[in-house]
Amino acid sequence: MRRKELPLRTGVGIVVLNTKNKVFVGKRKDNPSDKWQMPQGGVNFNEPLIDAMKRELAEETSIKNIKVIKEFDHWLEYELPENLVGKIWKGKYRGQKQKWFVVRFLGNDNEININTKYPEFIDWKWTGIKKLPDTIVLFKKHVYEEIKIKLEEIVN
Repeated sequence: MRRKELPLRTGVGIVVLNTKNKVFVGKRKDNPSDKWQMPQGGVNFNEPLIDAMKRELAEETSIKNIKVIKEFDHWLEYELPENLVGKIWKGKYRGQKQKWFVVRFLGNDNEININTKYPEFIDWKWTGIKKLPDTIVLFKKHVYEEIKIKLEEIVN
């Protein structure tokens, strides 16, 4: 199957803000270079997006103590680079379309645990909103640029 015939995977992304408006980012297990990303993941068949967001967040970070601030009005999309098509997601998708949510973390940092059943991150930290586009892999940078603009509107 050629790249253009492959569909986009439906996913969710989660911006977790702490009380100081810093953003949770994790260093991916499968890409331990100095690239960090926000929690994200796929949506199961017939799963409501809000439920997928809460499930993915808990699966990746153990974070459950949140308040939803905003669900983005539109989907954000990215395409995998050619060298990853056919390798990621068992070769079934060419990229992802994601519904992003902004949530406030109401707990304490000691509640965050990335050593979950199926860990995706090897480290985590809080980072500034302005730094988000510089933390992510290049093929997702345009998504993080758009998120940064929306976050600046929300927190200011």
